[in-house]
Amino acid sequence: MTKQERATRTRHALIRAAAEVFTEEAFASASLSSVSGRAGVSNGALYFHFSSKNAMAVAVQEEASARLAGLTASAEARGGEALDVLVHATHLLVSLLETDSVLRAGFRLAHGRDVAGGVDLRRQWHRWVEDMLRQALTEGRIAVDAPVDAAASAVVALTTGWELLSSQELDWLSPDTITAFWQLLLPRLSNEAVV
Repeated sequence: MTKQERATRTRHALIRAAAEVFTEEAFASASLSSVSGRAGVSNGALYFHFSSKNAMAVAVQEEASARLAGLTASAEARGGEALDVLVHATHLLVSLLETDSVLRAGFRLAHGRDVAGGVDLRRQWHRWVEDMLRQALTEGRIAVDAPVDAAASAVVALTTGWELLSSQELDWLSPDTITAFWQLLLPRLSNEAVV
């Protein structure tokens, strides 16, 4: 393994470890030594890659943003009309929030105001949800008088809120919870049943 490959591996291990520590201990109380210990690297290696805890949090957010972009691209690649893509993407997101520590930490870091700079995953997710709903409107899947902006806000509030609630009870991230939400919202948006 080359030096560059080792450095890349170490950086990824640190990002994953930071995500886990930031989720378990919260950003403000997390220590860099906890992160380096979890990653199995020295503090010197940590500082080689990240100048501060904030820089590490920004890296977690950037990686989470890339994963969110991959999730939405995957949902779109599946094909279908925009409303179906959106419903599928919410199921994917909630499933990944349960299993992907980096994505979960990225959203959790977006809830706080402790990190300077970085990517706001909620805003990224909100823009994509709005785009899908507007596309569904163009496709004729949503009633012309449907409250698209309010629906986008509801989708974002609930999906990101479920992530917060799941820290106490994982049932919030169950497929049944997402299905029940869509069964409640879809009749207001459209006469079609899509879940």
